[in-house]
This record gives sequence, C-alpha cells and structure tokens, in this order.
Amino acid sequence: MEDFVELHGDRRYGDDPAIVTGLGRIGPWRLLIIGHNKGRPPDGGNCCRFGSAHPEGFRKALAKMKLAEKFDVPVLSIIDTPGACSGQGAEMRGQAHAVACNLREMSRLRVPILVINIGEGGSGGALGIGVGDHMAMMQYSYYSVISPEGCAEVLCHDIGAAVKAASVLRLTSRDAVALGLADATIPEPLGGAHRNPTQAIHNVWEYILKAIKPLCTCARSELIRRRYARLRAFGSHTVRMIDKQDGVYDQGI
Repeated sequence: MEDFVELHGDRRYGDDPAIVTGLGRIGPWRLLIIGHNKGRPPDGGNCCRFGSAHPEGFRKALAKMKLAEKFDVPVLSIIDTPGACSGQGAEMRGQAHAVACNLREMSRLRVPILVINIGEGGSGGALGIGVGDHMAMMQYSYYSVISPEGCAEVLCHDIGAAVKAASVLRLTSRDAVALGLADATIPEPLGGAHRNPTQAIHNVWEYILKAIKPLCTCARSELIRRRYARLRAFGSHTVRMIDKQDGVYDQGI
C-alpha cells in the first residue's frame, strides 16, 4: 500500500500487535486495511503469537472499521492466522464476545468489505475479521474450523493423523470455492508464495484492483442485501428425496 498510516489501540485495553490496521492506497482506491501479523525474526513471531489475536485485536479492528464506515472508505481484510488466542488472559477479557461482536457488526457494515486469505484461515481467528462481500483465497491457503493437527488430537488423540484429518476437513482453497465459502482463488508462483514473494504480492495487488471496483460501485442497500444472502447460503445443499406418492424430488436444506 502507498501512503500507509497505521492505526493503534482498541480504546479499552491496549494495542494487539497480532492485528495491524491502517489507512492507505492501492492504485486509485483509498482503503482501510486489516491484517494478521505473524511476526518476523529474530523473535520469530512470539511478540504477536504468530498471528493469534487477543480480544483487543478484534476490538481494534472493529473500531477502525467503524471509522471507515463513517468516512465511506472500503475495507480490505487480510487473513493469516492459526486461530484466535485461547489463553486464560484472552478468555478473561472476553475473547468469544469480541469475535461474535465482529461477526454481527461486519455483516451490516455499510461499506464494501473485500477479504483475502493469504495463508492460514483458522477458526474464529479468521472469522473475526473475515465477514465480507467477496472472499478470495491464495492457491495454497486453507480455511477451516480447526487446524489439521488440532482436529487429529481432538478426534483421534493422535497428532500424527493430521494428514488424514486435513483430507476430511476439506480445507483447501479449491474445496472452499466448491462449497461456496470462497469466491475465487489467486494463483501463487511455482512452489508457493514464499518462493517468489514479489510475484505473489503482485498477484494479490492485481486481484484487489479487479475485485474492489464492482463492490465500490454497488449501492449500499444492495451491498448489504447481497452480503446477507451470501452469508445465509453457507452450508446450504440439496438432498434428493424419495416419496412413495410424489416420487423423486430435490429438497433444499
């Protein structure tokens, strides 16, 4: 982003480095960006818990989104987290309420919200800044209710079953698009984004320019209506029913 100005604090408890917020510009578009911060060496991400946000991080994100709504600035949300922080301090400060509040408020925010998953999309940590009008996933990213390791430990009591758990969870970008949870995938360089970060960043940048324009030109009432319909469609599917009188018919669920 050009002309980036970082914004800090939730006005209640403090500033969580696991979530970064700020104003900036991508091409001709002024945007509020919200993104997970996994950290960099030498601390290796310990200062921000590898992208696992505390409740003050989610409250910070919501406060800045409300600011964006006030000045009619579109929101760009970048997801890369193994999940929300589950420590005692986070729970005592209202972790579940913070995530739930973000889900409610983002669903009715009167500005466009573009969401891009660039790596890990884990559980409530991803959902807390992941409600939007359009969601794209990088080719090798994942989106899941729980990490494969966590799923294997809970269900099989064996972390070694993570590979099997990953296939059952259907967490890849291709699966997410097929299930209607994501709208598109962004291609990555050969070998993954980490092999050629410059090309990966360029691919994301181009996708933002392509996806943000139709959202910004949509009437706000129609934007909210479409967002609501998109969220309500999650989990819907068709079951083929057999009735002795009516015969075979499809029932939407």
